Amino acid sequence: MYLKIENKIQKLDDYVLFVIKKYGQNRCLDIIMPIVTLTGNIGVIWVVISIALIIDKPYRIIGYSIILTLFISTIVGEGIIKHIVRRIRPCNKKNYVSQLHFKQTSYSFPSGHTLSSFAAAEMLSLYFTQYKLIFISIAFLIALSRLYLYVHYPTDVIAGVIIGVLCSKIIFIILQQEYNSSIQLILINIRNRM
Repeated sequence: MYLKIENKIQKLDDYVLFVIKKYGQNRCLDIIMPIVTLTGNIGVIWVVISIALIIDKPYRIIGYSIILTLFISTIVGEGIIKHIVRRIRPCNKKNYVSQLHFKQTSYSFPSGHTLSSFAAAEMLSLYFTQYKLIFISIAFLIALSRLYLYVHYPTDVIAGVIIGVLCSKIIFIILQQEYNSSIQLILINIRNRM
């Protein structure tokens, strides 16, 4: 039964990639999508945003929170899950050709670009709710570029979204609890001195 479900998922993944290739690919996107994917390499766009926040003292803790989120989400996705699942990328199969000009050597599941982008975008959205649509849109474009370039299957991207959002929510909760505990200790110390 497990193999039947896995085969159906693979067929659905292959079909979605076929539809993207047949109806979505064009010269303009062939130029744009590699650039979009580059912004997700090593979380570049999110690191730049984090550095800008770290430089601005009132937002420093938020910048560090995003860096921490990127670090932990990378360990979870790239360091642990990819090496457990070991799914071959679609561009590394003979019937698919990636738009990228270099061979992808790591495993496919989950999409690391998507995972880190949604982790960082969600963390930013928790602090800056008025810009949530912008952050999520950037993450979505990076995820879409991974499909367009044939370096991931749709289920890799979906898993990246889910794991990325979960990582950011868990880290946010832990950081808020630590922050609240620190504030309580400060208040107790102030009260004891009076």
